Amino acid sequence: MLALRPSCENCAKALPPDSVEAMICSFECTFCAGCVDSVLSNVCPNCGGGFERRPVRPRSALRKNPAVTTETLKPVEPAVAQRMRDKFEHIPPAQR
Repeated sequence: MLALRPSCENCAKALPPDSVEAMICSFECTFCAGCVDSVLSNVCPNCGGGFERRPVRPRSALRKNPAVTTETLKPVEPAVAQRMRDKFEHIPPAQR
């Protein structure tokens, strides 16, 4: 089950469970759409994967399966992001 992390790992923008701006990679690294587009170029700085919009969990399901509340803040170092972009951005996410 998705953890539905509460904020962007890079900029700490709030990403509540109903956010349509939350983006995740296959390992659930969580970033806001702004960081995915402008900072990361759709390349996860942790695993090199691409991002997809995080699904919204229905409010009725949140009561039984709540989102996590612990934030994961790991601001992306520009040099690390650049190395990952150089390595992967020219390869479609499904082929990385």
